[in-house]
Amino acid sequence: MDKNYFAKLINYMKNVYHIENGVRKLKDGRVNPTYNTAQVIMPLLLGFMIRIESMNELKFKLQENEFAHVFSWGTRLPHIDTFRDTLKVLEIDGLKVILRHTVERAIANKVFDILKRNRILIELEQ
Repeated sequence: MDKNYFAKLINYMKNVYHIENGVRKLKDGRVNPTYNTAQVIMPLLLGFMIRIESMNELKFKLQENEFAHVFSWGTRLPHIDTFRDTLKVLEIDGLKVILRHTVERAIANKVFDILKRNRILIELEQ
């Protein structure tokens, strides 16, 4: 994906869906973490967005500074072991809240048609 479009997509996510605010509220059970939870989760979400298939692929993308244009200059990105350790102890309920908020915002912005919107709402209720 072109870096300029990717950066624009990230800015859109931050400004419209406020993903970053939800990620900051996530908690995990790590003791004395070097990186806070938001610093670990944001690169993971970006990896999911561009359909990275494995942690090894994410590791290589981070080593090649693929996400350097998205984060502010001088930001140190975590190592792959930090991602794994965080995912082991991350509270899933916080991710569900972020998902619900994002879907509700997308529905308010009329991203989905009526049938798909109703199906999504029913699935979120379960």
